[in-house]
Amino acid sequence: MKKFLLMMAIAALGMQACQENRPAPLTIDNTLTAQEQAEKRLTPEVMWKMSRASQSSLSPDGAWLLYAQTDYSMEENRGVTTLWKEEVATKKVVKLTDTASTATAPTWSADGSAIYFLSNRSGSMQLWMMTSEGENPQQLSDFAFDVEGYGIAPTGDKAWYVRTVHVADRRSADVHKDMAKSKARIYDDLMVRHWDYWEEGDYRHIFVADLVNGKLTEGIDIIGADAAWDAPLAPYFDMAEIAWNNAGTVLAYTGKPLTGTAYAVSTDSDIYLYDVATGTTKNICKPSEEAREVMPGYDKYPVFSPSDEWIAFRSMRRAGNESDKERLFVYNTATEEMRDLTADFDYNAANTVWNGNEELYFIAPIEATHQICRVKLADSEVEVLTKGDHDINAFTKVDKLIAAEVTRLTMATEFFTIDAEAGTMEQLSFINQPIYDQITLGEVQKRWVKTTDGKQMLVWVTLPPNFDPAKKYPTLLYCQGGPQSVVSQSWSYRWNFQLMAAQGYVVVSPNRRGLPSFGQEWLDQISGDYSGQNIRDYLSAIDDVAKEPWADEERMGCVGASYGGYSVYFLAGHHEKRFKAFIAHCGIFNFESMYGHTEELWFVNNDYGGSYWDTKNATAQRSYANSPHKFVNKWDTPILIITGEYDYRIPYTQSLEAFTAARLKGIPARLVSFENEAHQVFKPQNSLVWNREFFGWLDKYVK
Repeated sequence: MKKFLLMMAIAALGMQACQENRPAPLTIDNTLTAQEQAEKRLTPEVMWKMSRASQSSLSPDGAWLLYAQTDYSMEENRGVTTLWKEEVATKKVVKLTDTASTATAPTWSADGSAIYFLSNRSGSMQLWMMTSEGENPQQLSDFAFDVEGYGIAPTGDKAWYVRTVHVADRRSADVHKDMAKSKARIYDDLMVRHWDYWEEGDYRHIFVADLVNGKLTEGIDIIGADAAWDAPLAPYFDMAEIAWNNAGTVLAYTGKPLTGTAYAVSTDSDIYLYDVATGTTKNICKPSEEAREVMPGYDKYPVFSPSDEWIAFRSMRRAGNESDKERLFVYNTATEEMRDLTADFDYNAANTVWNGNEELYFIAPIEATHQICRVKLADSEVEVLTKGDHDINAFTKVDKLIAAEVTRLTMATEFFTIDAEAGTMEQLSFINQPIYDQITLGEVQKRWVKTTDGKQMLVWVTLPPNFDPAKKYPTLLYCQGGPQSVVSQSWSYRWNFQLMAAQGYVVVSPNRRGLPSFGQEWLDQISGDYSGQNIRDYLSAIDDVAKEPWADEERMGCVGASYGGYSVYFLAGHHEKRFKAFIAHCGIFNFESMYGHTEELWFVNNDYGGSYWDTKNATAQRSYANSPHKFVNKWDTPILIITGEYDYRIPYTQSLEAFTAARLKGIPARLVSFENEAHQVFKPQNSLVWNREFFGWLDKYVK
């Protein structure tokens, strides 16, 4: 604590001038209008007034929960993230930062007396520190670049941070230096684009630096100045892929040192250990050729045990499948022993937290929910600790107390406390309760539907608010994307079932083949068979609900994004008059052009079965034979097509092809193309436009 106070004193004079130059706080108004209060229903405008909580962690003594909260100004078309804490015993809430700047990535100091965070309050994103009461903020870094992530060593004298570095010249003005105004990009190999940006030779690297006298020094690039790859991994750059050991002497991180075509066709990442004292790096996943065969896929998210004897991490077996089973592995730092703790557990493992040195807690998707489980090193027996229809999306643990981020189909993220022994849960926060108190949400039914091959499929059915079983309601089939993403108890700000139900629609959301939480066989079925059993599962779900007297068979629509958009395009040629309208967002329309346009080729190689020119590959040829564009001759139903022009995963050209085909067929169609969005729509005003177009189309052709 004395060291912290000294650091505060050193920066005090400089901070006074910095604070005086801060912009005015962004005005946030989460109050419902008189009309919204009178209507008492969820609308897109009401949804954007909800606060979005995340990044939570318990203080070292378990007394306080620290978290970030994002709120939006629709008028200014932007949001701001602030930091808060809540006392566990009293539920007292304290706001730590204001809306004049964004503050994010909050973490407690080792003794709980201070809070580290990132903020752009000085003009760029830098590392800051304040007391646990939110007082005396001081800037620890003052770099000419943004700090994109960080981690303070438990000893407090070192830190890692992530920044963007320029490694390769792919801009023509860099290659041809006498052509400064040229705007070409030049490539000799893949990947040309990734997710929502062009590869121009810039990569995220991890730096290790000293933290001395209130200042973070410029660090050492532990990836290597010439390394043309990202750590943490693109495109999400998840800082949870990096972790200090408890002694503050070793940094574990996720790396994928592949380039070009090799990078594009493989998911093979590993866990690396960087020794701070010697500057040496060790790959724990591939110390030998034998290990190479065991660990060829994604290996990510290292977490040290309290004694630093073990490292837990998540591992996928197959190098070309981004949705393989996430196994929970442990590695012994002394003996190099490697063990799979979930070999007999048919579900994924995520968000690993150590309970002492002999037991781990983690999150697993189970039957379209997410639950906390635990496993002992001694016997690898997995116990499911929590139960109920909810998603536990993240958690931290101190002694016997767990604090978790929880969602339901009727609730955005709130914080719950969980007894680490009994698994009982109690709601801690009520961040959006003022809004819930003024609107009515619809009931969510859990339904098991028999599929065409005799399996049982879980389907969520969301009913309109104030549902009257004597009435008939227009009904929507929701097609999930991913394609391997569970339809669980999540609250979405993009595809929100309660929002659809509030406009008067019954929403049918099936966990069709290819979705996690029902075992690996159920998940794997979709790969190489996009047009097969999973499509039949969709129809089983909507046909089952259509039998209900309150579901109007004459007013049904079909909507979906990404793989769900593909599903919409495919069903448009195979629905046999079930639907009155379709909506496809960023969907795959033409498999052959998609193969050449997308960037992560391991995805299409795994999910299609291979390339379109491999005529001897039966799986691939079946996939291409069932591309939606080959069934446009059967299209006969109005379709709304939405895309983002920065989408390089399923490029917007797929949507243009589909729109062109629909109009040349004479089918009523509409194209909505967002020039500043990628695969999803995030910006506030774009979201309202998206929702107006979405519900306008459904109201015109379905309602």
